[in-house]
Amino acid sequence: MARLLDLSQEIYQGMPIYQGHLKTVIWTHATHEETARNFEGGFSFTSNGVLLCDHGPTHVDALKHLDPSPDAPAIDQMALGVFYGPATCVDVSGAAPHSYITRADIEASVERDHVDVRPGDIVLFYTGTYTRLGGSPEYSRDYPGLDETASQWLVDNGAKAFGVDSPSPDNPVSKTYPAHMMCRRHGITHYENLANLDQVVARRFTFAGFPLRFRGGTGSPVRAVAIFDEE
Repeated sequence: MARLLDLSQEIYQGMPIYQGHLKTVIWTHATHEETARNFEGGFSFTSNGVLLCDHGPTHVDALKHLDPSPDAPAIDQMALGVFYGPATCVDVSGAAPHSYITRADIEASVERDHVDVRPGDIVLFYTGTYTRLGGSPEYSRDYPGLDETASQWLVDNGAKAFGVDSPSPDNPVSKTYPAHMMCRRHGITHYENLANLDQVVARRFTFAGFPLRFRGGTGSPVRAVAIFDEE
């Protein structure tokens, strides 16, 4: 029997978004009262309209988003295996907002918590941003980011993908975005706006975060889940 843990943030109108991204808007498109007029026997339905950025809620980036090359794949062109597989989580929650997380910080956390990182893993970083600030305006601007050495650590350890519980793996004060540039160079994608990572620190689990099949999409919202095998 498998146990599932939701690693996704709630989607709602007014949710914090990364600066410059489209706001999330949700409205009632049809009501039970309106649709009941079209049927007999009491049937009716209600539905909502949703307007959001493909990088708004908990989401994964397409390589097209990171790389201006015409050959960079859109989200519907990326292999499904990228979005599923063995995973673990590293605790870097000691990093202050607007500070840089270094390779030394990651290695110290891995050693302290005995994190079992293996080639081919999806590596998540618990920054504590969502735990501390989730739902507040500060969430979208007060968080740390990986520096060049931390980004290279992912490459050196064979990470298939990675993710953070903040709006970006890069420091919001950075002008060079070393984590995103590493993704461009090495074809490694990442997840942003994850949640509940405090519950998976130093644990091994299966991660699933499949994107919607947007044609030509630069990214996609996902329902990110940690799957634990339990007897």
